[in-house]
Amino acid sequence: MAKILLAEDDSFIARMITLRLTMRDHQVEHVENGLEAFKEAQTGSYDLILMDMHMPVMDGHEATKKLREKGYQGLIVAVTASVMSADSEKAIMSGCNDTLTKPIEVDFEDRVEALITEA
Repeated sequence: MAKILLAEDDSFIARMITLRLTMRDHQVEHVENGLEAFKEAQTGSYDLILMDMHMPVMDGHEATKKLREKGYQGLIVAVTASVMSADSEKAIMSGCNDTLTKPIEVDFEDRVEALITEA
C-alpha cells in the first residue's frame, strides 16, 4: 500500500483515479491545484505525487519546480492530457520523474505501482 498525493483540478478525473487506486489498497489524498499540492507535499509523507500539469492557482510545472527547489526528493509523476513529446519533456524539465497520459488507460494502476516499486 502506498500513500499518494493526487493534484487534479477536474473532480471527475480525481474521483476516478482515487477510486481505482483505493481499490488497490492505496491511500489517496486529493488537492485541487498546484499551490495546495506544494503545501501538502511538504507536510505529508508520500510515496508518490501524481501531478496534473494544467491546474488553476499554480500549475503542476511551477508546483514541481518549487518542490524540487525546496529539496523535495520524492517521486513526482506528471499526469497530462497532452501526448506531445515536448510537453512530456517540459514536465521532466520541471522536475517530474516520469509522465502518465490522460485519458487514464486500463493499465493505469499497474503503471503507478511499477513506478512506485522502481523508485
